[in-house]
Parts: sequence; structure tokens; C-alpha cells
Amino acid sequence: MSEYVQVSTATPTKEGAVALAGFAVKARLAAGAQIIGPVTSVFWHLAEYGTGQEYKVLPTTTTDRYAELEAHLVAHHPWDNPELIALPITAGSTRALEWTRDSVSPLQG
Repeated sequence: MSEYVQVSTATPTKEGAVALAGFAVKARLAAGAQIIGPVTSVFWHLAEYGTGQEYKVLPTTTTDRYAELEAHLVAHHPWDNPELIALPITAGSTRALEWTRDSVSPLQG
């Protein structure tokens, strides 16, 4: 199992995406996050086919911190049942992975 994951979710607005990413990074649950958008989504929702524009939020964290990140994202997300998925990072530069680990390590106090 990978020690690191990139999480994927989406929000209806750019401002919401920036806020969601900011909450996660400030809480040290994600080392950083990229926001991509607008993107076009095609989906089934409430038994209906739909399309729409969204902003993709891609925070990076460790597997140890994923459960806390997921709970945090759900609590701050504008949607009642947001899609949250985590993809394993199977390779990356040593320095980037160390930065991710160090950034999400709880502060010692």
C-alpha cells in the first residue's frame, strides 16, 4: 500500500474550492492542493443524468492522515454527499514526498 495519496473532490465555485483546500492545508491535513477548473462533469445524481461545471480540488496527504482529511472535507463541503476518492501515489520525488509527510505531521507542542 502507498504511504501517500492524492484526493479528489469538486465544488460548484472557484471560491468554494479555494476555501475547501485552504481549510485542509491550514489544518495540516493536506500538504497542498491544486484547483483545476472549471471542468465539465457528466454524472448520474438522484436517478437523473446531468452535466455541469465544477472546480476540481486535489489535495495531497499521507494515508495515515486520510481519514481525518476526509472527515474535514465532508464537514466543510458545500454538498451533502460529495464525491471523495483517494488515489495512491505510487512514485514521486523523494523531496516532494518528504515535504508532504512533514507538512501533515501534527505539530509537536
